Amino acid sequence: MDYIVLAVIVVILAVAMGYIIRKKRSGAHCIGCPDGKSCPHSKHGGCSCHK
Repeated sequence: MDYIVLAVIVVILAVAMGYIIRKKRSGAHCIGCPDGKSCPHSKHGGCSCHK
């Protein structure tokens, strides 16, 4: 039973890391922000998604 839980956690982490890597390679600065590729604040290291 412990191996199943551990395997599920590893799969979730692998999928999350793959998603982050794909978004960063596509040019998104703020991954959770809908304007992550075009937000002027995101280029300065901070994520501020204000409308």
